[in-house]
Amino acid sequence: MRRTPVPLLTGTALAVVALGALASPLAHANGDPQNEPRKDSHHDSQSLEVFPSSADPGTTVTVNTLACGKHGHGVGDANSLGAGEFQLNPSTHKEVVVGQFTVPHHAKAGTYWISVACDNGKTARGELVVKHKNPSGHVRTGIGGSVGPDHTQVAAGAAVLAAAAVGGTWLLRRRASGAQDG
Repeated sequence: MRRTPVPLLTGTALAVVALGALASPLAHANGDPQNEPRKDSHHDSQSLEVFPSSADPGTTVTVNTLACGKHGHGVGDANSLGAGEFQLNPSTHKEVVVGQFTVPHHAKAGTYWISVACDNGKTARGELVVKHKNPSGHVRTGIGGSVGPDHTQVAAGAAVLAAAAVGGTWLLRRRASGAQDG
């Protein structure tokens, strides 16, 4: 009978896994370009805070940035999701401009870039994730089964499972006792 060299195969597999685990941090440390964050092509571009960063259709979204400067103004662009343009004006906070728009009811789920063009020539960009509320409760689909639990079907299913368990146990005991008799 031929034996497989299990310790040799196991050792080789562990070595491959260990090398893979060491290679990942090295790629990050060596500045692998695939792992670097994407840099914006606009050198004047600053961040645009979007709150909430994830919203359902119909939600009012507030954006703010420091890009426009003290007493600055800007025009926001939410056309990517169909909300159009909106104004940004100085807020009560020092050097912050703020604006609002509403996520349209027809907006599809996904990630959208919101941008601002300031009067001083600077720009700012931020992301908004549009999601759709999951329905709560029972959904009437027209196919049935989702309106509510059918207690008769639940009881019948439980009875079938119990019968299968009893039958399987009886069959295994019968086989075990038959093997001992022979």
